[in-house]
Amino acid sequence: MRFEQLEQFVALGNLRHFRQAAEQTQISTSALTRSIQTLEEEIGCELVKRSTRSVKLTEQGELFLKYCKTTLSELDLTKKTIKQSLFGRDNQKLIVGYTSQASSIVPLSCGQFLAQHPNVKIEMQLQDENELTRKLQLGEIDISVYLQTANNIVSDIHLPDQLVLFVAKHHPLATKDSFRKEELANFPMYGCFSQSKQVQSMLNEVVDSLNKTTSVKIGNIEQVIEGLKNTSSFAIASIEHSKTIAQDPSLVLLKTNKAMDQEQVVVQTNHQIGSDPHISELLAMIEQTASSNKPSMVYSG
Repeated sequence: MRFEQLEQFVALGNLRHFRQAAEQTQISTSALTRSIQTLEEEIGCELVKRSTRSVKLTEQGELFLKYCKTTLSELDLTKKTIKQSLFGRDNQKLIVGYTSQASSIVPLSCGQFLAQHPNVKIEMQLQDENELTRKLQLGEIDISVYLQTANNIVSDIHLPDQLVLFVAKHHPLATKDSFRKEELANFPMYGCFSQSKQVQSMLNEVVDSLNKTTSVKIGNIEQVIEGLKNTSSFAIASIEHSKTIAQDPSLVLLKTNKAMDQEQVVVQTNHQIGSDPHISELLAMIEQTASSNKPSMVYSG
């Protein structure tokens, strides 16, 4: 079993496609097929389920894929450790991969690092997120930096901008800053007709999402307002009626919170943080630069 066979199996496991994996590892498809067959013979079990449309790893194949990735990562780390012991830390080379969205972070951080350590070489690679993950798994880069969007959801009720929810002033929800969908399940619902077919369609979709389709009472704005005043019902209407609702002192518009998107800077490394002073210092500089540009940061070692 050779290390290049492990690299070929990792490529197949990541891509799940013989031709693409062969191109990535720069061998022919038939050579890759023979390599996988040789691995299966050596291990003594089937690693890959083949079909005309797809490639699927067996349970043993998934376990072997993890082994390959771990082995190749440890091999790369060992090579670098030996190289550092032979040539000294000042001749170290760090490879940092990053996405275009992280362009305001990585080059600046690497520039600051090189100003303090001119004898350490840094290679920066601009890649997409999938390629960064692949190269990190194979040990081809030391650090990857990319941005991802995280949803900070404070409510699971998300209305289109054209719709509003409202209740009578005495309703239990009238004074709440936020509430969840299940809280509405305990109250009957009114729906107000809209002259716009598009808005009416949106209104129907929200009614359906709240599981009120079979029980909702429908009427015009005057009928809906009258129905709310002496009941514990809540109502939905088009924004065209918001002025009427706001001017009625007996009614309250409910505050529905929407998902707030927040960008996170994700830094991944195939080194244990702190095991190498240079890497730890560069990571610290990346964190400092990111914190001045982005609200949050996530490390994944």
